Amino acid sequence: MTNFEKWNNAFQSNNLSAFNHNEKALLYLKVRAICRGKLIKQFTEKYQLELKSTKVKNQFSELYSLLENNPNGKNMLNTFLQDRNNEWYKTKKINEEEVKSGLRKIDTYEWGGDQNNSLDQYLVKRYVKDISNYNTLQKKADEIATNAWKFVQTSWYNNWTSYLIESIFKKHKRVLSAIGEIKSVDFFIDDYPIDLKVTYFPNEYMENRLKEKIGNKELTWLKKKAKALGIKSDKNLSDSEQITFLKEELENNGHSEVIKQLTDTKKYIIEEVRKHPETLIKWLYEHQSVRLFGAENRLFLVLVDIKDMKQSWKMKRAFSLLEPKIKEFLDKFSAKSLKEITFNFKGTNYTSLSDIIFIVKE
Repeated sequence: MTNFEKWNNAFQSNNLSAFNHNEKALLYLKVRAICRGKLIKQFTEKYQLELKSTKVKNQFSELYSLLENNPNGKNMLNTFLQDRNNEWYKTKKINEEEVKSGLRKIDTYEWGGDQNNSLDQYLVKRYVKDISNYNTLQKKADEIATNAWKFVQTSWYNNWTSYLIESIFKKHKRVLSAIGEIKSVDFFIDDYPIDLKVTYFPNEYMENRLKEKIGNKELTWLKKKAKALGIKSDKNLSDSEQITFLKEELENNGHSEVIKQLTDTKKYIIEEVRKHPETLIKWLYEHQSVRLFGAENRLFLVLVDIKDMKQSWKMKRAFSLLEPKIKEFLDKFSAKSLKEITFNFKGTNYTSLSDIIFIVKE
C-alpha cells in the first residue's frame, strides 16, 4: 500500500486523528486542498511540474507522489496556499461592508418551518401531504410565502455571517485556507487541520447544568418561584413564551432578585465551562447530528448573550466583538492550544483535537 492509499483510506473512513502530527498525512490534506482542475493547473505551472494524468482524481495521487519525494514539497504547497488565502473571498468580489449593512437590517431569527429539514421537505409534509382540499390549500398561500421568506432570510443570515467570520480567520498570517474546500477542513492553523464550527451555548447543556445547580430546569424553577410569590403561569403559551412571560411578571411585581439569581447561576456555569472547556467540547461532539457527523479537529466559536441567550444569534454579526477575540486566539496559538478529546458516538470511540473561543456578551 502506498502512502497515498494509506492516507486516502484514513480520510474516507473518517479516521482523522491519524492526520495529526504526521507530515505525510498533512501533505495529503494540503494536496487535496488544491485538487480542483484550475488549482492543479496553476500549481503545476508555477513550479514547472508535469503530470501524466489528465483526470483530477488521478492527478491527485500523482501530485502527492511527486511532492512526497520532493524535499521542498511542503514549502511549495504552503506558499501556494498562502498566496491564494485572500483569493478565497476576492474572487467572489463581495462588498463586505454592504453585506454587513444587510445583516444589521435583520431583526428576527425564525426558520418559518423546521431547520432540521430542507424547506421542500417541510412544505411537502405540512401542506402537500396534509391538506387534501385545494381551496383550503389556496387559503394557506400567504402563510406558505411567509414561511418560505423566513427560511430564506435566516439561511441567508447564517450563510453570510459564517462567510465573514471564516474570512477573519483566513486573513490571519498563521492560517492557510483549504482553498479547494476539503470536507472536514476549513483551514490550517500552523500545521493543524481545523474545521470551524460557529454555534451558540447549547440550551440542552445549560438546562442540565441548571438542574444540577438549582434543582430544576429553567421553566420548572421559574414556575415554582412564581407560584410561591402568587404569580400564575399561562398554560396557553409555549415553553419559551412562558419563560419570557414569567420573567416579565416577576420583574413587574418587584421580584428582580429571582431573575438575578437565575442569571448569576448561568454566568457561573458559563464561567466554569470557560475555565474547563473539555466537558462542553465532548458534549458537542457527542450530540452532533448523525447526518453531519464528523470526528475531525474542530474549533468551536461559541456565542453567548448571558442576559438573553435567545438573542445570541445577533452576535454572529457583532464583528467588533468577534475580530479582537479571534485575532487574540490566533496570535497566542500554540501546540498546547488544542485539547485532546476522546468521545463516543453511536458506540464507537474517536479522538480529536479541539478548543473553544468564547464570545460572551454580559
